[in-house]
Amino acid sequence: MAHKLFSYLAFPFLLGLYLFPFVSPFPFAYSQLDYRFYDRSCPRLLNMVKYGVWAAYKNDTRIAASLLRLHFHDCFVNGCDASVLLDDTQNFQGEKNALPNRNSARGYEVIDNIKGDVERFCPSTVSCADILTLAAREAVALAGGPFWPLLLGRRDGITASQQAANEQLPSPFEPLENITAKFTSKGLDLKDVVVLSGAHTIGFAQCFTFKRRLFNFQGSGKPDPTLDASAVSSLQRTCPDIDSSNTNLAPLDSATTYRFDNLYYTNLVNNVGLLESDQALMRDPKTAAMVNTYSTNSYLFWNDFGTSMAKLSNLGVLTGKSGQIRKKCGSVNI
Repeated sequence: MAHKLFSYLAFPFLLGLYLFPFVSPFPFAYSQLDYRFYDRSCPRLLNMVKYGVWAAYKNDTRIAASLLRLHFHDCFVNGCDASVLLDDTQNFQGEKNALPNRNSARGYEVIDNIKGDVERFCPSTVSCADILTLAAREAVALAGGPFWPLLLGRRDGITASQQAANEQLPSPFEPLENITAKFTSKGLDLKDVVVLSGAHTIGFAQCFTFKRRLFNFQGSGKPDPTLDASAVSSLQRTCPDIDSSNTNLAPLDSATTYRFDNLYYTNLVNNVGLLESDQALMRDPKTAAMVNTYSTNSYLFWNDFGTSMAKLSNLGVLTGKSGQIRKKCGSVNI
């Protein structure tokens, strides 16, 4: 059945907050998505996703950041097709064990649990890609962040690529120009780099992702001079200069670790950004200007974050007869 794009006019209370252009480098697939895609086929979907994320969040507050990251890592590698959820098979090495995901990506069981509930009420109807997309939005909202409208109707991919994940996902060790190039290759822009980096207002990073800033920055034998001295001392206690500390965790935003707000940008202004790739936003005049703006205007950050997340969630989507609706998110239907 053909689906029409749902008009914002049906939601006048969203007009001021959510009227923004969606951008996708895949216009045909994008045009087949619909805000009300499951209204008839699975009317309880949104409530099931909301409950599933809430149940996980009340036991593990950190899961909000994990689900948001999982969604980003899915969409950034060949599109939002739930490929990040696939286990390895004889035919392919999946993305779960790619370097950016190995021993760090979390939340798979949350999506699996929600999918199990959805299958009981709406069998073979809702894709894992849509569930992950909705779960990321619910996670942000539970952490105190914005809520944005989402087009639905994605289908699931039937393969995954560890190599693609290793090559396409941005790394905290990369210079800003490389990260920006990866974003623009997906149809995103410099503003999206700054806005989506704001997701680091929640969550944690393993010490190995920033430890070189603490002891021997760029072979100097000294800490990164752009990192505040008091932050260096605190982080050195969390991440001593021994290999066994590599998997220790430090909050990306130590001030409000579990709350989605704009203090991530304040941290950058104050030179206490944790990741080198985050603090690098202050060294480029264009990105620094945006960081300064968001640090003083949380309302603008919320609006722009919703806009950028909506763009992200429409990248490389499969619709119509492409892909499939997986029965279990970790494996392709036989």
